Amino acid sequence: MAELLFSKEEKEIIVAAIQAAEKETSGEIQVHIENHCKNDVLDRAAEVFEMLKMHKTQHRNAVLFYLAVADHKFAILGDAGINQVVPDDFWENIKEEMTAHFRQGKYTEGLRKGVEMSGIQLQTHFPFDQKGDKNELPDEISFG
Repeated sequence: MAELLFSKEEKEIIVAAIQAAEKETSGEIQVHIENHCKNDVLDRAAEVFEMLKMHKTQHRNAVLFYLAVADHKFAILGDAGINQVVPDDFWENIKEEMTAHFRQGKYTEGLRKGVEMSGIQLQTHFPFDQKGDKNELPDEISFG
């Protein structure tokens, strides 16, 4: 099952990557993992994005990493704020990097690298605001 794909230590590595990426940005990153995706992977990712209330961040700069492990599908979904400022091929480049790790069975490393890469862009376009910034979404991995 989805929750068993990662050991406790691997989950901690992914959460630490999220926290490190968010430390320098007002952006938010979440990882959601489930077993199956019966429909189009981007449609399901959009449903999860809404379910997790990721569209309610102040700057609309949340990023979702969605994985359906049994079906070998994944998607990266950025909100309107981040999509307006990143290059057109930005998400595709991250996906290619992650896929290279996934093909080798290195799921934790693939996710860590994807989170890191998106965090760099979030830092560039949405720097951390020491006065009013708060962690708007949980850093823990969610499972469906």
